[in-house]
Amino acid sequence: MEWTGDARRAAGPEAAWYLDTAFTPGAQLGTVYDDPSTPVVVTGIEEVTRLHLPSGRLVVDAPWHDDETWNHERGLPTSPPRELAERFPPGTYPVDLAWTAGPYEFFGRHFDGVQCAATRLRLRDDPVVGWEMGLGVDDDLDRMRPGEQPRFFSDANVGCFADAGAWAALSAPFRTYVDGRPVPRDREELSGGCERVADESHRADLVTFTAESGGVVWLGRTERGDVASVVVTSGMPGAKA
Repeated sequence: MEWTGDARRAAGPEAAWYLDTAFTPGAQLGTVYDDPSTPVVVTGIEEVTRLHLPSGRLVVDAPWHDDETWNHERGLPTSPPRELAERFPPGTYPVDLAWTAGPYEFFGRHFDGVQCAATRLRLRDDPVVGWEMGLGVDDDLDRMRPGEQPRFFSDANVGCFADAGAWAALSAPFRTYVDGRPVPRDREELSGGCERVADESHRADLVTFTAESGGVVWLGRTERGDVASVVVTSGMPGAKA
C-alpha cells in the first residue's frame, strides 16, 4: 500500500526539491549569493560516523543551551530536549553530511565556498518518495499556524542527533563548567567539525553537527511509509503552507 501523509506536515515543492537535491552528488543546489552565474553544486555525501540508538527514541536538538547550562551547574531542573514523536527501530545508523561548493570572490580574495547543505541520519537505503516535518513529542499539529515550521534552536550554532534514553548522560559533558570554562570532554572528533560522545552504560551515542541558529527537522518516507532519513537543514526553502 502506497504511503499518503498528512498534507499539513508535507514539505512544499521548494523544500522537497532542496531535500532531494542536497543528497544528489553533481546536482546544482542554487547559485552563489549575488552571483547568479555561478552554481552551487553538491560535491559529495560523506558518512562521518555511525550513531547507536538503542532506545529507538531520537533527540534532535542543541546539545546545550546557555540558560540550561546555568541551571545544570546549580543543580536546578533543566528542560527536556526536543525529542521526535516518531519512533525508530533500535539500531546503529550512519550520519551523513551533504557537501556543496560555490566559488566566490570577496575583496579580491577567492574562496571555494564549501559548506554543508544538510545533515542526515540514514535509517534505510530505500528511495524517499515524500518529505514531511519531523514533529516533536510536545508539538500539536492542530494548533500550528499554516506554514509554521517546528524547529530546534541553538545558541552556539550546534545541533545533534542523540539517543533520548541516554540524554542526561550524553549531554552532561557539554554543560559542565569549572570557573566559567568548559571541562574537556571525552569525545571523538569527526570530519566537518562534528563530534561523537558515547555513553557506554547505555551503549548510546550523541553526534553533533553544524546548525546555524538551529534547524528544521524533516522525515523522508519510503513508498510504504517507513522513515528512511531524518534530515536537518538551516536557511533553506520553507514548508508547505
